[in-house]
Amino acid sequence: MSWFKRNKAGINTATENKKEAPDGMWNKCPSCKKPLLNLEQIENNYVCQYCGYHIRIGSAAYFSILFDDNAFTELFPNLTAGDPLHFVDSKPYSERLVESQAKTGLKDALRTAHGKMDGRDIVIACMDFNFIGGSMGSVVGEKIARSIDYCIEHKLPFMLISKSGGARMMEAAFSLMQMAKTSAKLALLSQAKLPYICLLTDPTTGGVTASYAMLGDINIAEPGALIGFAGPRVIKETIKKDLPKGFQTSEFVLEHGFLDFIVDRRQLKEKVSTFLKLVQ
Repeated sequence: MSWFKRNKAGINTATENKKEAPDGMWNKCPSCKKPLLNLEQIENNYVCQYCGYHIRIGSAAYFSILFDDNAFTELFPNLTAGDPLHFVDSKPYSERLVESQAKTGLKDALRTAHGKMDGRDIVIACMDFNFIGGSMGSVVGEKIARSIDYCIEHKLPFMLISKSGGARMMEAAFSLMQMAKTSAKLALLSQAKLPYICLLTDPTTGGVTASYAMLGDINIAEPGALIGFAGPRVIKETIKKDLPKGFQTSEFVLEHGFLDFIVDRRQLKEKVSTFLKLVQ
């Protein structure tokens, strides 16, 4: 029964002949756990082809999806945060900033850029969750304010993609002041009769939700995104009641009137472009 029982003790392969998949070629869907080829993810705009789960992505990926030929000019790229309070928790805030900048290659949690979408000029600001949880600090608020000034000066529509854990409390009141600052600037954008589009992605919470993320002429979200102020665990512990099924998902928020519609990332560029054609 040699066909059934192996005659040799084992199969030996020299180390130099062993083959391994290169790092970064495959990922696993956080929802259905199926393997995803990286090239297929890029072609599918980082949406799982099996279950439709929208994988978290950063500003670089959103810019490549929305701007024509991924061509854009980044605005105010060198703004960096200070440490006005000399804040220290498990480590000094100044060290945390340096570490996050080195790890992510970003200056802060938001990037803004001017480019074309289906041939139309637009300014897009996009948050990066990898940078200290996408927290809103003084740099985030200042970039949004300057971008709005830029839009008013050049008569351009403005789109903001939110992905944040909330205000950056290492800057305390300096962070919270950005809520009023950005809201006031958006009022000026409205007075100039320029469109403002909000895209809420997973997650959008805290002071970001309580300010610029919900002030759009049109508020849209990705499927299944967590959207809220306080997190569901905190709310449940506060009210001592079980929360409704799907609480704080984009579908729940849409049903209760806080969103205009939910859009699949693969149709995002087309939907936004169509809206701009209707209002301009």
